[in-house]
Amino acid sequence: MMATKEEIRAARDAKLDELHERLTGAVETLVSGKDWGRALAFAARFRSRSFNNTLLIWFQHEANYSAGRVPEPFPSLVAGYRQWQQLGRQVQKGQPGLQIFAPVTGRFASATPAVADSWRRLERGEKPRPGEVVRSRMIAARPAYVWDASQTDGDPIPEPPAPKLLEGEAPTGLWEGLSAQVVAAGFRVLRVPHEGMIHGANGMTDWDAKSVAVRENMDPAAQVKTLAHELGHVLLHNPDDEDARHHRGIGEVEAESVALMVGAAHGMDTSGYTIPYVSTWAARVDGKEPVEVVKATGERVRKAALGILDQLDTVVVADGTPPGLERDAAQQEKPQRAAARPVKPVSERSEPVRAAATVGRGL
Repeated sequence: MMATKEEIRAARDAKLDELHERLTGAVETLVSGKDWGRALAFAARFRSRSFNNTLLIWFQHEANYSAGRVPEPFPSLVAGYRQWQQLGRQVQKGQPGLQIFAPVTGRFASATPAVADSWRRLERGEKPRPGEVVRSRMIAARPAYVWDASQTDGDPIPEPPAPKLLEGEAPTGLWEGLSAQVVAAGFRVLRVPHEGMIHGANGMTDWDAKSVAVRENMDPAAQVKTLAHELGHVLLHNPDDEDARHHRGIGEVEAESVALMVGAAHGMDTSGYTIPYVSTWAARVDGKEPVEVVKATGERVRKAALGILDQLDTVVVADGTPPGLERDAAQQEKPQRAAARPVKPVSERSEPVRAAATVGRGL
């Protein structure tokens, strides 16, 4: 006897509830700043997935490793059952899938797309009216499954390019690429001789002077890490932005987290990134439970880091998608950003940078 629509919907909702509980459990294990850093470094290697899905993949794979089902504690590349088949590989018999959230999308049409209330949802097979613009939007989520490469057999997987760095070395082109994005946001990039000129900090963002300063008496890796941190402030913490004001208590965590993800995506050592215990900052957002703050912050950071990475012409580690497989654009959730402008010459300053209305001094 076939299940009714109501029974199918009830079963799906039960799976979603179970998935939400599993996600909450994963978030609650992020206790120390080191835990958070590990989660972000992992997310950087699976950045085509949402932050919530990276946590689900991480913790379920870890459980599989503990049970002896997979040979390595961390997954490498993940894809769906049929996607692995497209690449000439087959999921091994008995291997459990890693359950994640998959988007359910709908088509919407509007003759005046700039007006938010003008969009109407199209029925299946319905065509837009003349002059209407059509866009897809996520309207719900459903449970889906992916498998790690170690859970499959078949054709060899091409080895994606990966950056190789010496200790203290900065990835080629990263400083220039980050500087271009700072300049594109309307800020000057200043390199100052020492921290005494910026109140003892490694870097400083001055919203009044529209400048980002980084001290030069650090190794190149530390300088690009600091610049990425300050770019995180520039993108996320405009004092005039309403959303930024809601995150004021965790601004330093967000900026450092963006820098960590950008660094991890370039194969940089992230052990020196300083993030306080999760409990000390997750409770600082009024009206929200710490678990929700952690999930929202992770996704906010991921999108900012992804926006930065999308504009860089640098060698980065793989994003968790097997080479040769094009995932659906709607699932990648990549923010759209304008291309960065070329870097203007950076002037050296011998006098202290203004400290008024600064953000990012705690680096």
